[in-house]
Amino acid sequence: MPSQLDDKELMRRIAAQDQQALRLIYQQFGKAIYSLAYHVLQSQTLAEEVTQDTFLKVWQQKNQWDPNKGNLKNWLLAITHYTAIDRLRQERRQPNLHPDSIEDIEDIMLNSAIGSQSGWQEHIDLRTLLAQLPKEQVSLIELAFFRGMSHSEIANETEIPLGTVKTRLRSGLQRLRELWQESVKEQSK
Repeated sequence: MPSQLDDKELMRRIAAQDQQALRLIYQQFGKAIYSLAYHVLQSQTLAEEVTQDTFLKVWQQKNQWDPNKGNLKNWLLAITHYTAIDRLRQERRQPNLHPDSIEDIEDIMLNSAIGSQSGWQEHIDLRTLLAQLPKEQVSLIELAFFRGMSHSEIANETEIPLGTVKTRLRSGLQRLRELWQESVKEQSK
């Protein structure tokens, strides 16, 4: 059996309830998932629990991954991110009070065991795309997505009116989506 199967084959085997395939996905992506969970939660115990929850969700929601919408790694990290944020809110905890930058997240991903060339390119793209947004939008996106703060918490911390926070976030995310779609089209040429 090859040491690395492609994403579609791994997920096909998981859909057939092949536990070995889940083990292979864990070996391939487990460190990045744990790293992201730890970065959000700032707790080893909670990060381990979120990592387990992520793989449980993969096992239970195996048919929700659409390879046409993105690669398996990004889907797994999205599940991890939302699971960690949910856990953070459930615990009513706040991560360290220093703002995280996109470069910090990039370093975590690059230092993980799965720092593949394609993963590196994806992070370069994200940083490049974010650099095209106004700084006030980037800082709000970082607070919302990398620190898991709600709109109200962002408004309180930044002393920006809640409506302005919501508008800047919505505008920034819409523009980021447009830039991402343009980037995907360019890469597929």
